[in-house]
Amino acid sequence: MIANVDRLNADLGGALQEAETRYRAANPGSMAQHGEALRAMPGGNTRTVLFYTPFPLVWERGDGATLQDVDGHAYTDFLGEYTAGLYGHSDPTIRNAVRDALDQGLVLGGPNRYEVPLAQELCRRFPSLDRVRFCNSGTEANVLALSAARAATGRSAVMVFDGGYHGSVLYFGRGGSPLNLPVPWIKARYNDIDAATALIRQHAGDLAAVLVEPMLGSGGCVPADREFLEALRDSCDQHDIVLIFDEVMTSRLSPGGLQQTLGIRPDMTTLGKYLGGGLSFGAFGGRAELMDRFDPRRSDALPHAGTFNNNVLSMAAGLTGLTRLFTPDAAMQLNRRGEQLRERLNGLAAGYGVPLQATGIGSLLNLHFRRDRIRSPADFWSEDPQRLARRADLLALFHFDMIERGQYLARRGFISLSLPVTDAHLDALCAAVEEFLQTRRSILLSALG
Repeated sequence: MIANVDRLNADLGGALQEAETRYRAANPGSMAQHGEALRAMPGGNTRTVLFYTPFPLVWERGDGATLQDVDGHAYTDFLGEYTAGLYGHSDPTIRNAVRDALDQGLVLGGPNRYEVPLAQELCRRFPSLDRVRFCNSGTEANVLALSAARAATGRSAVMVFDGGYHGSVLYFGRGGSPLNLPVPWIKARYNDIDAATALIRQHAGDLAAVLVEPMLGSGGCVPADREFLEALRDSCDQHDIVLIFDEVMTSRLSPGGLQQTLGIRPDMTTLGKYLGGGLSFGAFGGRAELMDRFDPRRSDALPHAGTFNNNVLSMAAGLTGLTRLFTPDAAMQLNRRGEQLRERLNGLAAGYGVPLQATGIGSLLNLHFRRDRIRSPADFWSEDPQRLARRADLLALFHFDMIERGQYLARRGFISLSLPVTDAHLDALCAAVEEFLQTRRSILLSALG
């Protein structure tokens, strides 16, 4: 337990400063490598989500559910590479599949023996996939699905939702991004049926697609109401609009994604993350009449190239992971354990009477320092800026305290369980969170009430 609790908890600002000072002192190797990185990369970073102040930990190696940094500290990995690390680190089954593929040669320049069975397995697992095509990331999958919808409908506009993240050029968090593709975006409030359906009616003549996450990922693990998604399905049917489910993150939440759980079939689905077995991967698919526009035998075929779309390593690792490791039974078991973890964390917060809640579904969850139910990021975007700043400081303090206790998760409070995480790991995480609540309770109550 952290010493000098009374002094450290005098106020939020002081506690955060103390925690950052200890973090700097404990991680000189990561600090030094960050300094070197600043010389070659803007901000010492090539992937924005991995940066946090004052500098991120730099990893030396990973094994199972354990990470080791360059300073020799070991952590249980509860970040799970933002859902891509479903299989943990260096799973022997995945490693053997990649090694076998390596032995047969790379960049073969043609179809390979892994891609057809992987495509067949994806079509079998996900209800909306009549046909599927591969690409290299979730970003690519969403860009290609949107482009296909616009080509098929002859319309240009796309409806998206506040808090949505669909890739590096498709970000709709607070303020959006100047790097977003120059598409006529129609933005709606997540989980607001009346507002969304009214906008669809208003813009039906221009709308090619509605792009939605069945649960916001980057937006805080906020699940969509079934009625909200059903209303989108009905409105898209009425106006011949392509409904696209971004299941890049949520596809792991049941054997066939949230579309299977909810019983709602989109016209197209985008995939990525863990489905490459830990290697770069993306896929998009859907109704045959939409996807068959990509058939190169057609005179009017939509072109879709990509040197590494079917690279043998991703195909081999993805096929092995999906058929031998993340079986339907394994998917259901992992998500049950995630539900139990969220219940435990919410029970701890209630027991200490602090403004903390865990949202999410199954093996994906996010911690928020607030009491009120969260149905959309817009629920707190309009809050007083000072209160928002205090919430951000509490997340930073929590992050530092968890790192000090050997628990690694995202600065924003995001947790993604991997298959190697054991009950003992979950017990240790809950113990660390409970110690945080005990140690920092006065700060939590004074900062947010």
